Amino acid sequence: MTAQLLRIPVFPLAGALLFPRAQLPLHIFEPRYRAMVQDALAKDQLIGMVQPRDQAEPPALFDIGCLGRIVGSEELEDGRFNIVLEGLRRFRIAGEAAVATLYRQVDADCDGFEDEGEPEALASVQRAELEREARSYADALGYSVDWQAVTRLDDEMLVNGIAQIAPIDIGSKQALLEAADIPARADLLVQFMQFQRMVPGGADGPETMQ
Repeated sequence: MTAQLLRIPVFPLAGALLFPRAQLPLHIFEPRYRAMVQDALAKDQLIGMVQPRDQAEPPALFDIGCLGRIVGSEELEDGRFNIVLEGLRRFRIAGEAAVATLYRQVDADCDGFEDEGEPEALASVQRAELEREARSYADALGYSVDWQAVTRLDDEMLVNGIAQIAPIDIGSKQALLEAADIPARADLLVQFMQFQRMVPGGADGPETMQ
């Protein structure tokens, strides 16, 4: 059976992960992406977030991204936008479309991802290990964290929240996005945080992310 493809605009941004049911605030200032937001707001509010593989222009793209809907937008006087995307479901790029728009568009296949319904919960021991490692990691980075608030987060919000803000490399970020489910993503997070703490200079202070 042939997969049904969805034509979507894509915003390639290194280090910026969007997950189903999570939110991602973005500041849009480049003319091509201002046009993308304007067109999305006038149509279906859909934008695909995907990481670039390299720094070429245009960059090659990773195969898997996440489709988001604009749930909040503010147009500034100079034409820039502040928007909030809410993740809907992941997609695989079936091909890039030949379009005349300033921004890139792809044909996206959303089949094959377990992104709908209630996500699988973490085992209590896995949840405890993730929180313990997150504390050590945040301490190593010099982050100030409200741990009481963290303990009140559900498993999905905790795992995806750490994945979004952790200053790890692009390839590791992509692996987190592509993880089959929340327990698998939590396992990867623990591994990445432990490795970064062990590498000299790997977690010696806050980093700036795009």
